[in-house]
Amino acid sequence: MFEGQPKGLYALALANTGERFGYYTMLAVFALFLRANFGLDPGTAGIIYSSFLMLVYFLPLIGGIMADKFGFGRMVTIGIIIMFTGYLFLSFPLGGNTMALVCMLAALLLISFGTGLFKGNLQVMVGNLYDDPRYSTKRDSGFSIFYMAINIGALFAPTAAVRIMEWAESIGYSSNDAYHFSFAVACASLILSIAIYYIFRPTFRHVEGGKKKDGNATSTEPELSPAETKQRIIALCLVFAVVIFFWMAFHQNGLSLTYFADEFTYKTTEGIQSMAFDVWNLVLVIIIVYAAFSFFQSSTTKVKGRSGAIIAAALAALIYKYSNIDNETTITAPIFQQFNPFYVVALTPVSLAIFGSLAAKGKEPSAPRKIAYGMLIAAIAFGIMLLGSMNLLTPIEQSAAGDAARFVSPNLLIVTYLVLTFGELLLSPMGISFVSKVAPPKYKGMMMGGWFVATALGNQLVLVGGVLWGDIPLTVVWGVFIAVCLIAAIFMFAMMKRLERIG
Repeated sequence: MFEGQPKGLYALALANTGERFGYYTMLAVFALFLRANFGLDPGTAGIIYSSFLMLVYFLPLIGGIMADKFGFGRMVTIGIIIMFTGYLFLSFPLGGNTMALVCMLAALLLISFGTGLFKGNLQVMVGNLYDDPRYSTKRDSGFSIFYMAINIGALFAPTAAVRIMEWAESIGYSSNDAYHFSFAVACASLILSIAIYYIFRPTFRHVEGGKKKDGNATSTEPELSPAETKQRIIALCLVFAVVIFFWMAFHQNGLSLTYFADEFTYKTTEGIQSMAFDVWNLVLVIIIVYAAFSFFQSSTTKVKGRSGAIIAAALAALIYKYSNIDNETTITAPIFQQFNPFYVVALTPVSLAIFGSLAAKGKEPSAPRKIAYGMLIAAIAFGIMLLGSMNLLTPIEQSAAGDAARFVSPNLLIVTYLVLTFGELLLSPMGISFVSKVAPPKYKGMMMGGWFVATALGNQLVLVGGVLWGDIPLTVVWGVFIAVCLIAAIFMFAMMKRLERIG
């Protein structure tokens, strides 16, 4: 899995991990903050939330165009500085009046623009590492590792957000002001990101882009004919059209699925189920998974022994923690967002092993086919939510029901996130890899920006979950997302031959 990868991959992945940790710490509580601090209804909060997500993923198009001219590395550095400024503004508790709302929106614009310069261009640099023939066969696995690193940051974010808020409240800050401490975490994480970037810069400086003194681009890749360039751009646009609907559904994790966790899920848990809400237990499970892969893949007794010892120690820690578990554990809505990154990190080696085995047999699906399968699996995830919500009230009825309110086990969301993550692993890292491979050389920044524009449009459509959240049955809400995922999958399969010719 990790063998044969360029050294620059790990430096870029770690730099991205720090930035993503801060971003997801902020995002874990953002929708709830909008409602608590400004008294917004679910629909209005959903519009602001989805518009922010849209800008975060739309502006990489601008960042990519600028990087194609000025260099990827330069844009990444400027982006971190702008993001830091935005998070710093967001960290100040200004109350819930109109001026505070305006200041918050200004901070969101800075964060969005900074992310636009940083996010896509960092991923183009990762893709450029694999233009070297020595690493060309490792592109898909490299992006899977990169994607896994992103989710290591996201894994700890919900716990960090909740714990820092609890600490702020314990020293006298109000519940609303405590949210700002979660936002301040992003400032610290960006300092870590820029430090990692510059310390390990020698391992990837050659892919930062920019212009030579004579004005010629540093890239040595062969130019495509106009017809080939057009063909590739059209193929990429077809993929972009499909992923819009995946992100529309997937990013409900921060909106309607968070609303569901807040309003329809039991607030306490006990026994072995409660262990899932301690992030350190999830880390121990991840350690067991990776050690098990090391044990079975290694050919030396020494490595097998070391891996076996790690597995035994992690299992012993889990057993000890279970034997000392509290009778009842309180759970909050933001903490559910730790399950998606946990599954990504834990399942990435499983995914790579499966596709590695298929590749060895000449049966590995193409990247476009993986994307189509991802859409189908996303539909299944919302099908699980639909089945689990069949006997529940509408959100408005639930809020007025008092003692007659109906709740479900946290397991419904835990299983839904598991299935949704399977879809994500098929779609997101494979889609990014496909773009980096197929994009015409002189438009790499722009095309990676195009991938994020598609994500942005999907994020803007996330507001559908907020708009539907009210007097509409939950089965209808989840049914909408099932339908869009299925339609997108059918379209993808219809275009498959054309896409596979290009890729």
